[in-house]
Amino acid sequence: MRILVTGGAGFIGSHFVRSALNSDYPELADADVVVLDKLTYAGNRANLATVAESPRLKFVEGDICDGPTVDALMAQVDQVVHFAAESHVDRSIVGAGDFVMTNVVGTQTLLDAALRHGIERFVHVSTDEVYGSIDDGSWPEDHPLQPNSPYSASKAGADLLARAYHRTHGLPVVITRCSNNYGPYQFPEKLIPLFVTNLLDGLPVPLYGEGANVRDWLHVDDHCRGIDLVRADGQPGEVYNIGGGTELTNRALTEILLEASGATWDSVERVQDRLGHDLRYSVDITKISTELGYSPKIPFDQGLADTVAWYRANRSWWEPLKRLPHTSV
Repeated sequence: MRILVTGGAGFIGSHFVRSALNSDYPELADADVVVLDKLTYAGNRANLATVAESPRLKFVEGDICDGPTVDALMAQVDQVVHFAAESHVDRSIVGAGDFVMTNVVGTQTLLDAALRHGIERFVHVSTDEVYGSIDDGSWPEDHPLQPNSPYSASKAGADLLARAYHRTHGLPVVITRCSNNYGPYQFPEKLIPLFVTNLLDGLPVPLYGEGANVRDWLHVDDHCRGIDLVRADGQPGEVYNIGGGTELTNRALTEILLEASGATWDSVERVQDRLGHDLRYSVDITKISTELGYSPKIPFDQGLADTVAWYRANRSWWEPLKRLPHTSV
């Protein structure tokens, strides 16, 4: 088997690639992996350093919007796992163009090529943010899409295109929607790595408003394991939520990170709340649990402690990234 992984040098995509090449997913133990990544600010060849010499890995620097490149690669593979996306909400508020181009047009380019070449499975990796915000309870997969940021709107558009290619053309597409990921190799613009790296350097951390926004936290290893379950056995045309089962307010998470980093609330700076900031996300994982046997395996306390320890031990990875102008948003 040969599998195309778009965005395979990013945070989540690279974890999936490393896991596949390390034989963590039995069905992919002998699979060749082709990574297509544009290497934007959030894509990093260093994320694949531990598997870079694998004879089963082929890396291609390229854009999912580049039709000829996508078509040439699609002709060589059997399956696709599509991670590539612009994903930072704050950036989408400042400028939505790149999000529409990559997340919508890029997905459409991949779907067209997959259809032409008879791809046997296309996994479209999405986000719980397409559902909007929920006051109580949890979203099932058939909840209406009500995105509230340009980022989540672009992902919702991609989801609908993926669904349409299945319904119209019979393309064997499956869609996953995950809650907030954390873990090693996450670019230090997202909450956990930004806070951890700032605190390790004795710098302040920005907390939106009163910190009342609630997120469900999912370790990247659990997320990628769920994706592989869907890739292997998910029903074409279906959507599967993947969650971690740990809901925390941003304030509560900040308190945990302060303690883990040996800092105090004096390090916290209150900043103006994000425009259109969703109050709470929560996904119902009954479907993937019942149909595919998924459950999160990494306890949040342990996963977070391991993540903080990883950033503490890997300054050489994140310090150059924090010097990039792109890191400040």
